[in-house]
Amino acid sequence: MANYKNEGYDPEEISALKDECQQEGKSFVFVEDDDLDVLEEGECAHIQFPGKYQGDEVIFDALVYTLRLHHSSLVYEMALEQVRKTYPEYVPPEDRKPNYKITPELEEEAETALTEIIDEIEETETVKVQEHVDVDMESDYGIALDVCLNVDEVTDEVIEDFIKHFTSNTLSLDTTLYSFTNEEEN
Repeated sequence: MANYKNEGYDPEEISALKDECQQEGKSFVFVEDDDLDVLEEGECAHIQFPGKYQGDEVIFDALVYTLRLHHSSLVYEMALEQVRKTYPEYVPPEDRKPNYKITPELEEEAETALTEIIDEIEETETVKVQEHVDVDMESDYGIALDVCLNVDEVTDEVIEDFIKHFTSNTLSLDTTLYSFTNEEEN
């Protein structure tokens, strides 16, 4: 049995994934990912699927998400960066350590500023995004893909369609730049 530096290239791993896909009746399997549990259902999926890269069989480990999610993430990061200039002691709830302390007044000020900056970024359409597929050959497992698609929801059908076009080398991405606002969600 050969030793593979990256198990995503191991024929036994690939064969096991193919069997799992066949059992599921799909060309992919979902990967349990605690980091994604916090996201709204349908915005993002962590999947794996077998395919070929430069003639070699490999497992693709992909994060597939909506353009809207990508946009809101970038807007949030940009707004947070601006808030930290005025409120350097502010740490967003998702990054707080158990011993983090902030006064309720300061927290409210910082979060109000954050909301206002997010609204301004959206109104001025400062952030624009487009569909993309980033390939990471340095992944610990197989080849990592970062897949951003202009869809309302990441469904099994969307994933199947992506995989079909990706593996047949017929994927055509939308190069249009998009911007979103929260009002569009309501």
